[in-house]
Amino acid sequence: MDQIKIGKFIAECRKKQNLTQMGLAEKLNITDRAVSKWETGRALPDSNIMLELCSILKITVNELLCGEVLSMETYNKNVEENLIEMIKEKERNDKMLLALEWVIGILSVIVLFVPIIIGSLLPMEEWQRILIVFSGFIPCLVGVFFAVKIEQIAGYYECKECGYRYVPTYKAVNLSMHMGRTRYMTCPKCGKKSWQKKKLSKNK
Repeated sequence: MDQIKIGKFIAECRKKQNLTQMGLAEKLNITDRAVSKWETGRALPDSNIMLELCSILKITVNELLCGEVLSMETYNKNVEENLIEMIKEKERNDKMLLALEWVIGILSVIVLFVPIIIGSLLPMEEWQRILIVFSGFIPCLVGVFFAVKIEQIAGYYECKECGYRYVPTYKAVNLSMHMGRTRYMTCPKCGKKSWQKKKLSKNK
């Protein structure tokens, strides 16, 4: 998607509705800085306000993502192209998130073990040793929470029994046995338990 083109289109449609950046921002309960970022191509509107934005600007979501008013002949073609681009964008973002998960995991282990090593090697009072060792657990737990959260939302899990791909709940991911990114969970479609592998794409 061409963010510059989309930004110019948003500005054009806003002016047609006789709205300032501040006026549009107030209708959407956001800051005028966010609208400015859209119109200069530095960011895209969040998906949770896209429908409301399009309603205010009197355009369709498809036209917003294309950055132009579409004729009936090109509408369906552009719908497919935009859907494909959005799927590709999600897959790219999921890859980045899963790479970040490894970084968070490694840092969490380092944060956990460094205080333990320091506490066991250096001479100090017992209460100081306990405090230093304990200081590594809290940031480690926070890191683990975020790492599991990333694994939950990035990509999909595929049921080994029926092939269904889905995003599980945080509880299901957190409480399941796992080997790397393969987890033993219950499929919400067939109801069977199996070792389910992480997949980036929704479809095979």
